[in-house]
Amino acid sequence: MDEKIDHSKPVYSKQVLEFITVANEYCLFFEKAENYTSDDIIRYFHKITPLLYLKGSVLPHVDVTDELFNERYVTEEQWENIFKTLREKFGESDLYYTLDHNNDSEESSLADNMADIYQDMKDFVMLYQKPYEYSKENAVSEIRRLFRQHWGIRVLSALNAIHRIIFRSDIDAMIFPDIELPE
Repeated sequence: MDEKIDHSKPVYSKQVLEFITVANEYCLFFEKAENYTSDDIIRYFHKITPLLYLKGSVLPHVDVTDELFNERYVTEEQWENIFKTLREKFGESDLYYTLDHNNDSEESSLADNMADIYQDMKDFVMLYQKPYEYSKENAVSEIRRLFRQHWGIRVLSALNAIHRIIFRSDIDAMIFPDIELPE
């Protein structure tokens, strides 16, 4: 039976379709991370995550008709493979410091954040691709919730660290204008 898609429903909105495109691109890139240099990965993340964050911030509220259709797909082994690849690529650049909600310094990891974002994006893409509208409702509702609680903050945290890596010499020149620093 061929069902007609009702494009007036939030689950088929322009915002959702644009988000799935960006999320899928993120996943495809990180699934092949072993083929890229650390610099390639850093520059890709620097360019795609502002778009991912923006598209995530405008996702519509979707009422879930049946929560039984909510599924996760990324296995611990898949997550671990991406994490280890990234950690190996980044080496000493992997770790950076952020402030937690109490303004205490805490250690963070680019590889960990990027792998976490990958997991949320891949679970969303896989669930949304199911032929059932119930699955799509759950996919959009869950990725919207995870944006607020999980991956949104990881994008911002990692992007801050990436910005500092890419523009380090410019930042150092501003902080130490009278000292000649090596490039």
